[in-house]
Amino acid sequence: MTKPADPSPRRRRKEARPSEILAAALSVFSERGFAAARLDDVAERAGIAKGTIYLYFSTKEELFEAVVRDAFSPVLERMTGAMALPDMSCRALVELMIRTMYVQMVATERREILRLLVAEAKRFPDLVSFYHREAISRGKAIAGEILRRGIASGEFRDSPATRYPEVLMGPAILAAVWKLVFEPVEPMDLDRMVEAHLDLVLGSIVAR
Repeated sequence: MTKPADPSPRRRRKEARPSEILAAALSVFSERGFAAARLDDVAERAGIAKGTIYLYFSTKEELFEAVVRDAFSPVLERMTGAMALPDMSCRALVELMIRTMYVQMVATERREILRLLVAEAKRFPDLVSFYHREAISRGKAIAGEILRRGIASGEFRDSPATRYPEVLMGPAILAAVWKLVFEPVEPMDLDRMVEAHLDLVLGSIVAR
């Protein structure tokens, strides 16, 4: 059977453009803030014409929303897939969720979204609402379901910690803020932070 020809360089470039635009947008938004960022800046950073952006995103707001979805989709998709596995314990799911947050969010430039939201929250509340709906709420729902399963299976204690999903996420948010603000003064060892996070959470919820 004849092997299909590889896509041409031009076609491969076209297929890669959305991800290139999103990476450029994250960089520009982080550096300049949402209000000051211009699509011209994003296009220049991505090495494309401004009109090319409009082939994929109608407005700056739509581009920001796509940046948020792109940042969180690896975490959410990985957790959703893992939760469907029949042999995955709730403890293993908690460990996977915490480690994935650090690998995909805290240790990458995606943490810059947090800086952007803190800076722009009062001026652009719709952006904050979107971020909460698409990222925070969905992450809390996944964490809450894992905790409920763990209580039902007897793996976890029914306690204030297991009834409040934010407990699973809090130290990772602290780590992201630390990397954004204090890293030049006191660098954080993320490997040790992950282990401390796991020890803190699992030590408080695992049934004895």
